[in-house]
Amino acid sequence: MSRIVVKCGGAVATESAAAILALVEAGHEVCVVHGAGRQISALMEERGLPVQFLGGRRVTSREAIVVVKEALDALNAELVAALGSGAVGLHGDEIGLRARPVATLGLVGDPLPSRPAAVEDALAAGLVPVVTPLARGPLNVNADEAAAALAVGIEAERIVFLTDVPGLLLGGAVTAVVRADEAERMLDADDFEGGIVPKLRAAITAARLGVRAEIGETAVLA
Repeated sequence: MSRIVVKCGGAVATESAAAILALVEAGHEVCVVHGAGRQISALMEERGLPVQFLGGRRVTSREAIVVVKEALDALNAELVAALGSGAVGLHGDEIGLRARPVATLGLVGDPLPSRPAAVEDALAAGLVPVVTPLARGPLNVNADEAAAALAVGIEAERIVFLTDVPGLLLGGAVTAVVRADEAERMLDADDFEGGIVPKLRAAITAARLGVRAEIGETAVLA
């Protein structure tokens, strides 16, 4: 039995349930981390709060962190419901996910490898833990990075990024394998933009720390 962390974005979270359940039915231990970027931005606008990003990361004030947590918790409940009775929702800031504060962005952190007892207990009980990407503080952390840090912390064999794109596109076609050094070179050259960037950076981190990373049909290897 292998241990897998699945990261699904807020845009495809509930639609990811079938793929997650297929991994469970194949006999894997599965832990899920999800984002809620679109939902957070929409709720912030509804509450009259500014939506601001620096370097692709959300600036998070004390007022904003309340909205971030509310949106993440709502999506967490939806995803758990979609997965059924074998899933359990866990709030990252409550179970002890760790992060290094990034003061220039407000209540934001760079996630650190963590091994929360609540995740281990859920997996041991045959459940699917579904984790929100908040760290103790609370601190808002990028969901892709949170998933990679958790995968390293719980010693997962694989991390799978479920997304609405088929994989890493090179020359107009999906590539089956990319090495971490080559992927980093392309990122530094600004060859990519949009949501693939944080996923690829997180995949590189995971691969270099011993976790096989997959973005759609693309494997990222150390």
